[in-house]
Amino acid sequence: MAALPHLRRSDAGGRLCLIGSVGGLLAVPHLLPYSCAKAAVGALGEGLRAETADDNLSVTTVHPGLMRTGSHLQAEFGGQSSKEFAWFSALAGTPVFSMDAERAAERIVQALERRRTRVVLTPAARAAGLAHGLAPATVTRLSGLASRLLPPAPSEVGSADGTGADSIEQGHSINRTASTWTEKIRRLGSELNDRAAKRYNQQQPGPPTSA
Repeated sequence: MAALPHLRRSDAGGRLCLIGSVGGLLAVPHLLPYSCAKAAVGALGEGLRAETADDNLSVTTVHPGLMRTGSHLQAEFGGQSSKEFAWFSALAGTPVFSMDAERAAERIVQALERRRTRVVLTPAARAAGLAHGLAPATVTRLSGLASRLLPPAPSEVGSADGTGADSIEQGHSINRTASTWTEKIRRLGSELNDRAAKRYNQQQPGPPTSA
């Protein structure tokens, strides 16, 4: 909102980009607070696009799927943290489910140049978003089935801090103490993701991101 007056004065026509997530197009089990935040980003982007239709600027909302950035090492995991880390890191490094960060950046720049309204990155995210748009009730039921394959949710959802009885751990610490089961699952998609972690300096503990 603070940038809009400056973008309106741009001689070339301002371009505003908002980064959301596929989690904003459909609710992802075990990532509900994240999905709620990203849904708000999507609504903001669409609303600003409509409100500024007569102005000399464009608003592009980007909904990426999983990105191969090595962020699984910086993310925080609750519940049965080692198992949550295993499935998240495996998917985040698997082609089709995830995308190379540099390729994603290129797509975002192209979308801004072309003043597109919305961009969904990764084939899996596009398929999920399209399916939810066409048959939201069916996709919700399928998400329920997928949720049953995930580790059980924290045992005390209503605890004072909202995290339940289980502790919150960062990917770095889980990765160092991973069990044999966790390591086998993680390695299904870890090679590309671990390579990205080295490339984007995600190997050392730093400010956490949520997952």
